[in-house]
Amino acid sequence: MQKDKEVTIYDLASALNLSIATVSRALKNDPVVNKQTKKKIFDLAEKMEYRTNHFARNLRSQHTNTIGIIVHELNSNFINSVLAGVEKVTTEAGYDLIIAHSSESYIKEVANAKNLFEKRVDGLIASLSFDSKNLDHFKVFKDRGVPVIFFDRVEQEGNNTVVIIDNYKCGYLATQHLIEQNCKRIVHITSSLKRNVYSDRFKGYRDALFDNAIPYDENLLIINDLSERAGIESAMQILKIDPLPDAAFITNDFVAAVCMRTLKENGIRIPEDIAIVGFNNDAICTLVEPSLTTINYPGIDVGEVAARNLVNHLKGIGNIQNTNTIIIRSNLIIRKSSLKKEVAPEKN
Repeated sequence: MQKDKEVTIYDLASALNLSIATVSRALKNDPVVNKQTKKKIFDLAEKMEYRTNHFARNLRSQHTNTIGIIVHELNSNFINSVLAGVEKVTTEAGYDLIIAHSSESYIKEVANAKNLFEKRVDGLIASLSFDSKNLDHFKVFKDRGVPVIFFDRVEQEGNNTVVIIDNYKCGYLATQHLIEQNCKRIVHITSSLKRNVYSDRFKGYRDALFDNAIPYDENLLIINDLSERAGIESAMQILKIDPLPDAAFITNDFVAAVCMRTLKENGIRIPEDIAIVGFNNDAICTLVEPSLTTINYPGIDVGEVAARNLVNHLKGIGNIQNTNTIIIRSNLIIRKSSLKKEVAPEKN
């Protein structure tokens, strides 16, 4: 399908019966132009999806050699490894990278998308915030033929191109491993089930319980964010459950580490009393005591694959529209925090 014609400053001037100079000054927020005229110009610019040309030197080619990436946070080992993978591929291909983060806010995510669109990025890579309501703010990219690839937190409805791991399988593996350690009361600590990554891990958890004839208990589901506070709160909530859970599958390594620390401070032995499995294989896994069993989520591979598919599409080597879902391999890494069977029995 042919792309719509790019809206220019001349189109805005013509539609409003104003001079090009007036429109240009208004878009630069020049005080010479009165507020009422500015408002008319800005309203029409938004309606017509006008993009300010920050890269005039590339006006003829309509390429800026820049790729935008929207992430939901920056204080994350996983996201940092994804960015490292993206940067490796884009740098080798001669593209600059513009990084924006939503701080887990849908409103900021929308603003980031608009900003990157106005900066005329050639392509976009994005991971959704906790409270993303829809993908309407990405539609303008597709309408203008700007390719978009989603990773990690995605919406798989429609024909979006996504790079993910098999979160359902990983949730199942983590839970099955705990069951094999003779655990029966497994608490699942996770985040918003509106996001695919957490809902799929939860489904894997439930199905593993079902396949082992262990009833699902909604009291053993704890939903919170991924902060240090959430780790502490989750641990305190576990301590109030009677009878005490004998295992925990926690959907984030940092939260798992904080939860472990808090449980230990309250006299809980790990894994003797509660076996624990985390998720991501962050560096913290080998720094805590006992070392943390986790799901390996290779962020650098996610970043490289997302960037390579986007770059190949831009260079005409491939077409991301032919591929909806790209699944990255992941696996369970077993460490001491979950190994009840290897714990020596207590002496009487």
